[in-house]
Amino acid sequence: MENTTEVSEFILLGLTDDPELQVPLFIMFAVIYLITLIGNLGIMVLILLDSRLHTPMYFFLSNLSLVDLCYSSAVTPRVMAGLLLGDKAISYNACAAQMFFFAAFASVENYLLPSMAYDRYVAVCKPLHYTTTMTTGVCASLAMGSYVFGFLFASIDTGDTFSLSFCESNVVHHFFCDIPAVMVLSCSDRHVSELVLFYVASINMCIVLLVIFISYISIFITILKMRSSSGYQKALSTCASHFTAVFIFYGTVTFMYSQPSSSHSMDTDKIASVFYTMVIPMLNPLVYSLRNKEVKSALRKVVLKAKLSLG
Repeated sequence: MENTTEVSEFILLGLTDDPELQVPLFIMFAVIYLITLIGNLGIMVLILLDSRLHTPMYFFLSNLSLVDLCYSSAVTPRVMAGLLLGDKAISYNACAAQMFFFAAFASVENYLLPSMAYDRYVAVCKPLHYTTTMTTGVCASLAMGSYVFGFLFASIDTGDTFSLSFCESNVVHHFFCDIPAVMVLSCSDRHVSELVLFYVASINMCIVLLVIFISYISIFITILKMRSSSGYQKALSTCASHFTAVFIFYGTVTFMYSQPSSSHSMDTDKIASVFYTMVIPMLNPLVYSLRNKEVKSALRKVVLKAKLSLG
């Protein structure tokens, strides 16, 4: 028997029903999104304009900034509109589109992070072979593979979710169309769909975390063997930012998706979701770049050129 869909729209409950919190939350998210836009667009522009930043590390960083900007944009503007206008309804197709694009770009980041870990592994553990290992072709292949697999798995998860029937409640206990929050509304048997989501997420995370784990174990062993204090500090500072971002990203993703939707606490999920949909895309430019001397130098160079052209 074919699944039939009677629900034509969903109602997003959002973060809160308290009218006194609507404006403060809108202002907070507006500031976060503005910083996200400026930070990530700024990083991409700096890397594009400064030839000194045309290296594998910054190539992956520019892609990470693009992905952060895209998956934050798939969620944050809609949340802000809901807070400001009070419009909680989202059409069936718009919900599916939001789910797909968020899942796609979040999945791309899931593959970019181990690519960046591998880049750091080669840079720290095999510095003499770095230029011959991390060639333009290798970097392009790693980035392209991240996008292909990210969009592929997003298609599987979104298609799997919307192949279910939604014929009863259309109230989504979330502030965006996240997979577990929508899947739990299905009036058909979702056991197989939950298993697909669980195994796809678990397998993906196990593979990428294994790559990251092996890379960092090798990096830490190499760092401990370093006799130069300056080399030790440089290698450690280079990897610390990436390791911090990896811990935050995979910690929240593991918490959200590696459990059946029936055991989810939606209020807890909302808090965790704010971190990986809004806060992490805002923090990544700061964590990865603004503490970096090369990026600071490139920024000063751009500002100086702008002053000279205006003066």
